[in-house]
Amino acid sequence: MSIDLHHGRVEMNHGSGGRAMAQLIDELFARQFANDFLAQGNDGAMLPAPAGRLVMSTDSHVVSPLFFPGGNIGSLSVHGTVNDVAMMGARPLYLAASFILEEGFPLADLLRIVESMANAAVGAGVCIVTGDTKVVEKGKGDGVFITTTGVGVVRDGISLSGNQACPGDKVLLSGSIGEHGMAILSQREGLSFDSGVVSDSAPLNGLVEAMLDSGAQLRALRDPTRGGLATTLNELAKQSGVGMRLDEAAIPVRSAVSAACEFLGLDPCYIANEGKLVAICESRDADRLLAAMRGHPLGENAAIIGEVVDDRHGFVQMTTRMGGRRILDWLSGEPLPRIC
Repeated sequence: MSIDLHHGRVEMNHGSGGRAMAQLIDELFARQFANDFLAQGNDGAMLPAPAGRLVMSTDSHVVSPLFFPGGNIGSLSVHGTVNDVAMMGARPLYLAASFILEEGFPLADLLRIVESMANAAVGAGVCIVTGDTKVVEKGKGDGVFITTTGVGVVRDGISLSGNQACPGDKVLLSGSIGEHGMAILSQREGLSFDSGVVSDSAPLNGLVEAMLDSGAQLRALRDPTRGGLATTLNELAKQSGVGMRLDEAAIPVRSAVSAACEFLGLDPCYIANEGKLVAICESRDADRLLAAMRGHPLGENAAIIGEVVDDRHGFVQMTTRMGGRRILDWLSGEPLPRIC
């Protein structure tokens, strides 16, 4: 008898290791994620060894709500790990996915999440090759938690790291900030704005490939997720022992996000993104890199937003639209918990 994916719910025996668990894996996960590596059916996937250096990254996803404008926890779990691998200059190849399910969770919702993961993996050009499923008692989870681990390969001659930024380098941003965090908040709190805010969740590996192909001398890449742009730049400044000087007018922010942040007393520079990246490159290559970014659909609104400066204090400073200057410090507290 098949699992009722339309009306059924997660049961404790779906995590017991028996027939019910095998059915859940075969009829839901394996069917959606189908590929030759997963079809091996073993406790792990045996994969061909690619030429080059390997990159591996792992990330757990506990977003609330599970479904939000522009995506859900499934697509987010793929995009988040693909992007972490890509920020190392690597081409993502494979993902592993681990699920913690709460007893009573609707199987129809789980199917939506898994379908979204499968579509996101195809869009990013990666295979989900192995995984795991556990079930916890009702009230001891929150629907679904997903952990994804990604493996990719770095081409020869590429070496990106957060400790390589040098005074004089330019800081580039691939597009407008704050959309993911505000989409989550609006859904969570039942807020509506005249112009809807949609998460920017997307796989950035294609954009990164275009940037690498440009020939620009890249120092570092980073996706500004939790803590937003401000925290990401503070991380890079600390790693490299430098400062940053930004131009507020150059930082793209959509009007809906700007209005929502103003209404809620939030700064878009600290709001999470899931489809944007920050790049540090040599000054002489900034225009070439910018053109390559704008030539990709996920970099159409890319901008040069500042430069790296010699500063032993490691301050990230921003020249405001009014001509003043303020410090963008590390995020303090957690204004938007469980956004990824």
